[in-house]
Amino acid sequence: MATNSIKLLTGNSHPQLANLVASRLGIELTKILVLQYSNQETSVTIGESVRDEDVFIIQSTPPGDINDALMELLIMINACKTASARRITAVLPNFPYARQDKKDKSRAPITAKLMANMLQTAGCNHVITMDLHASQIQGFFNVPVDNLYAEPSTLRWIKDNLNVKECIIVSPDAGGAKRATSIADGLDLPFALIHKERARPNEVSKMVLVGDVSDRTAIIVDDMADTCGTLAKAADVVIQHGAKDVIAIVTHGILSGNAINALNGSKLKKIVVTNTVPHEEKKELCDRIETIDISPTLAEACRRTHNGESVSFLFKHAPVD
Repeated sequence: MATNSIKLLTGNSHPQLANLVASRLGIELTKILVLQYSNQETSVTIGESVRDEDVFIIQSTPPGDINDALMELLIMINACKTASARRITAVLPNFPYARQDKKDKSRAPITAKLMANMLQTAGCNHVITMDLHASQIQGFFNVPVDNLYAEPSTLRWIKDNLNVKECIIVSPDAGGAKRATSIADGLDLPFALIHKERARPNEVSKMVLVGDVSDRTAIIVDDMADTCGTLAKAADVVIQHGAKDVIAIVTHGILSGNAINALNGSKLKKIVVTNTVPHEEKKELCDRIETIDISPTLAEACRRTHNGESVSFLFKHAPVD
């Protein structure tokens, strides 16, 4: 197995992350041409042989181009399959359509299941992703799915950048309570919860804080920040209850729609996101955004998968830079 090298491919979704993973692995990205014809059809040409190789395809889902990025990924997987690759692993730092994971109203689609079917039909043998919105999505697949966690990298960032003893971990909703308590336990810190009531989807009407945040730095943790309305309102709530500062730490910084205005007008001191989703343009518009690089975790997952080693070590440990 060691004689077969890793082939690392990427589309146009997040070349910076792919380059970071490649340099961490000490390899070059495989030559590939991914372009769109004038009628918006996607064309893929792989520039070197992948026959009997262990192929890893890194593809993120940037806001505004999710469906293009998804189509690129499916075509790349299929191109590798028809070119006789031995194993094809899709590395999806941010799993597309992960919020549509259940039938919560009549006639609603379970689109995350459709994503699983499409990836497998294209020829995917294995999936590596990070901080799935709902871990049951792993059960939609008939192939192995490794759901990595940003938590070890988050804990390291908090220890390196904040006075831990003065902090409190806050979950902005009941759904994120498990994530927040896990981080609070890892730092031996207290935990607070915000209960939110929604009038309609993507719109929060009322928030109630459970826990004491007075005279502490509140760290709001969540898996994704999309329009940032929840984070801005959560920051208001904890400041009203006497918190000194508010910092948000989020895995997937999607930051779509009115997110930048919401952040700039909020009481958040800073928002820390990982680079699962490209956000360099957003950083130029908002100086409160900081980045945690998770490419070492993704690279180590690829290396361990290739060598047949356990990936579960990465669930609790962040690779040393």
